[in-house]
Amino acid sequence: MTTSYFTDFLEKTDHRMVSKWMHYFDAYAAELGHLQGKDITFLEIGVWKGGSIPMWGGYFGKGSKLVFADIDPACRGLADPGTVVEIGDQSDPVFLQMLVEKYGPFDVIIDDGGHKMDQQTISFENLWPAIKDGGHYLVEDTHTSYWPGFGGGFQEQASFIEYAKRLVDQMHSWYTDQDEIFPLSRMAKELTYVHFYDSIVAMKKDLKKAPPVTVTSTNGKISQSRKALEVRGRRSIF
Repeated sequence: MTTSYFTDFLEKTDHRMVSKWMHYFDAYAAELGHLQGKDITFLEIGVWKGGSIPMWGGYFGKGSKLVFADIDPACRGLADPGTVVEIGDQSDPVFLQMLVEKYGPFDVIIDDGGHKMDQQTISFENLWPAIKDGGHYLVEDTHTSYWPGFGGGFQEQASFIEYAKRLVDQMHSWYTDQDEIFPLSRMAKELTYVHFYDSIVAMKKDLKKAPPVTVTSTNGKISQSRKALEVRGRRSIF
């Protein structure tokens, strides 16, 4: 997927400033490129100077529902026609539930808000259920996971990076043979990947209707099995 839309947009901005790390455009293209020009339901947490409002407005289809949220009431004045800016605290589950009930479910959610650890984890836990099947959730500026002033720090368990690493574990909990300490998580049924980019963590939801299946083929004879998922009492099933 090309990043040309985003680099071209930088020459078309108005008084509303865009501030992004340049390499984010590669992540946007990789994660969301298939949605360019499509009508979707979109939520971004974090408005600040408002430059991402026209950026995403031009990226997605004209029939998209574009919702933005910020804690600063002044951000209301940055909205474009056809977009909505809601004012509230992303660490407030009541505010997040209002967004879900009023505008959800969502194809894409981007958290570019306060970047503190509690804000990122509370937002994810409250908004992930509102992601549609096949939808995407991106958390930006996750380098703050390494900043103690934001509640992070190297290998700080409360950081969003460490939280996302645990999501990887939960995604693999289909295969656990240590049920008492590593039980099957609902994320095994909902999470298809966790992509770690430089300062962005991207998750995709795919609702699995059944556990994974192994396929084998010998002399053109194909068979399927879930026996590996039923094995217990071994250090590893692979």
